Amino acid sequence: MTASTARGEPRVEVLGVRHHGPGSARSVSRALDELLPDVVVIEGPPELDVLIPLAGDPDLVPPVAGLVYAVDEPRRAAFYPFAVFSPEWVALRWALEHGVDVRFADLPATHYLADDADGSDDFEDSDDSKRAPRRPGRRVDPISALASAAGYDDPERWWEDAVEHRRTSSLAHFAHLREAMEGVRGSLEVDDDGRREAFMRKVIRAEMRAGRERIAVVCGAYHAPALHPSSFPPASHDNALLGRLPKVKVAATWAPWSSERLSYVSGYGAGVRSPGWYHHLFVTPDDEVVPSWFVRVARALRGENLDASTASIVEATRLAGALAAVRGRPSVGLAELTDAARAVLTEGSDLPLRLVDRTLVIGEELGRVPESTPMVPLAGDLARQQKSLRLKASATSTVVQLDLRRESQLARSVLLHRLAVLGVPWGTPVEAGRTMGTFKEAWELEWTPELAVAVIEASLYGTTVRSAAEARIAEEAREAADLGVLGRLIEECLLADLPEGLRAVVAALAERTARQHDTRALLETVEPLARTCRYGDVRGVDVADVSHVLQTVVVRASVGLRAACSSLDDDSAAAMRTAIEAAHRGVALVDRADLRDPWTEALVTVGRDEAIHGAVAGRVGRLLLDGGLLTHEEAAARLSRRLSPGTPAPAAAAWLDGFLTGEALLLIHGDDLLSIIDEWLAGATEEAFEDLLPLVRRTFARYQPAERRLIGTHLRDLASGTHTPAVSTDSLDLDRAAPAIAAVARLLGLGVAS
Repeated sequence: MTASTARGEPRVEVLGVRHHGPGSARSVSRALDELLPDVVVIEGPPELDVLIPLAGDPDLVPPVAGLVYAVDEPRRAAFYPFAVFSPEWVALRWALEHGVDVRFADLPATHYLADDADGSDDFEDSDDSKRAPRRPGRRVDPISALASAAGYDDPERWWEDAVEHRRTSSLAHFAHLREAMEGVRGSLEVDDDGRREAFMRKVIRAEMRAGRERIAVVCGAYHAPALHPSSFPPASHDNALLGRLPKVKVAATWAPWSSERLSYVSGYGAGVRSPGWYHHLFVTPDDEVVPSWFVRVARALRGENLDASTASIVEATRLAGALAAVRGRPSVGLAELTDAARAVLTEGSDLPLRLVDRTLVIGEELGRVPESTPMVPLAGDLARQQKSLRLKASATSTVVQLDLRRESQLARSVLLHRLAVLGVPWGTPVEAGRTMGTFKEAWELEWTPELAVAVIEASLYGTTVRSAAEARIAEEAREAADLGVLGRLIEECLLADLPEGLRAVVAALAERTARQHDTRALLETVEPLARTCRYGDVRGVDVADVSHVLQTVVVRASVGLRAACSSLDDDSAAAMRTAIEAAHRGVALVDRADLRDPWTEALVTVGRDEAIHGAVAGRVGRLLLDGGLLTHEEAAARLSRRLSPGTPAPAAAAWLDGFLTGEALLLIHGDDLLSIIDEWLAGATEEAFEDLLPLVRRTFARYQPAERRLIGTHLRDLASGTHTPAVSTDSLDLDRAAPAIAAVARLLGLGVAS
């Protein structure tokens, strides 16, 4: 079963494995000990050869992945994951520990990454631990096919029973497996891997010509029959397949990988169902696998405040062994462990088992690479900042609370915002509560392997996180299609502390504003600019230039507001109403006379014009009323005119919807307004009422249930005549109320004259 002949030809042993299979890994280790090769050839692109020395570094902790990417377009990249229990990793480590030459052999990444010329996402992970061009169909895991044919639902269980428990030569195991693969290759619908196998054969031929005596080839079991010298086609055949292939400049590095990404549920083509269980199976002595697993399960359950006693662990261990015996299994597998845990530890409930599945069966480990790993300067700068700020990358989602009044935590916030600018979403902002106001932020952090590619791609903008973020902001400012984008960029510069980027955006904004005639676009820019001016002091950012642009934008928007609100259809009116609300929030946030005065004058002008669409006019009327610029009596008069019988029902409903947006206290404590609305609805014709009902219902549905209940009670009392009018201010005893008013003022931080 070898390539040895009487003429002393080199001996080639092809070790066909299941990627990320602990059984395969143990078999490979024993086969290498038996063969003692003088060179080990591992399936993988030759670009990974430069990373081999780092595999012996104790700071390189699996799961990790060899990352190969196109230098000029890093988005075109491929990962080659390795776990502790991966046969390829075991073979690599064996060679380093024994001082044996080792190299990778597969179609070079310089060729297959060049195939994705448009850089689109047309790649997927194949079952050979690499990203390969997507083709019709998808290869079936050959060992899974053999296991299924033998009646097994778990390929690892089949490998254990058919291979691991046989007391014969490990090399003989792989020879028999290669023969089985010949039949599988002929029956499965698979992709054409001719070029890949041709290149692997080319490497093997080179090692044979170099005078190697014993060559070990570790590859996916599917390729084993094609890589044995007894089945080699002529070299000319392989050379023809490999001729005139496209090329692209590539680079390689190690990147952290995660247990979750080793699972096939993540979309990884060579994934396994239970990487956490496989790790446990590989690193734990055989006689401790079952009890130590249940100890870990119990610890996980206790962490969620679920009972898991020592006695139940013992009972679960016994039950798992009994289930394996009843089922005729030579050893306890994951199925028996799960069934025993469900029966003994979770009282038949599957819900706690989901926790066990996520944390133990799949696992939450994230690998680690040493500082000496070759990486782009931007990645090195990021690693240094992560270390100095004590922001550890983790595959498990964690939430961190940041107090921006503390310098170290402000620096963390700045880093996360800069990464967001660069398209490296390590952190996602989440609700932080209101206990510390604008000085508090909360982020949900989760590091995924794809972020390593995002960092490399972002390195095209600069060598440090700050310089790259500023360059990215400047580029987006130049390419911004509207003022809304520039307003967003201003906020990003504030949050990410990018003064150079801020200057670039402000310059672009000033230029666009001078030429901008779209009032709605100006309105949409007000709020982000106002937030920048209002909260700039929190982060120590100079916002003088932003303040000047804000004033220009508000004045120009105020001048054009009346004309922009004319002749609007329903959709345009809804968009204009949203823009006005946003601009009003922005002006109120800054609260400066040079902004407030022109804006207020513009609102008053719009509010008086009864030809303007009701959705806009009604909302403006409510803003004026809430701001004290419209009396209650004037508001009631406008409401009465808008709801008069001469106004079309949809137009009246639109005005009412805009006017009633906000708190319900306006209706609860305003008898005249509620009466006007009640009389309007009661006097509507049946046909008009049918048209009005969904519109009015939508308006009142915005109120909380308690507010709607109060409005209903108020209407009932008005109809029955039992309503008590609101208390007049003339009857209030202000002297008695003075202490309470002073206490509230102190709580609000307001100065009160003694």
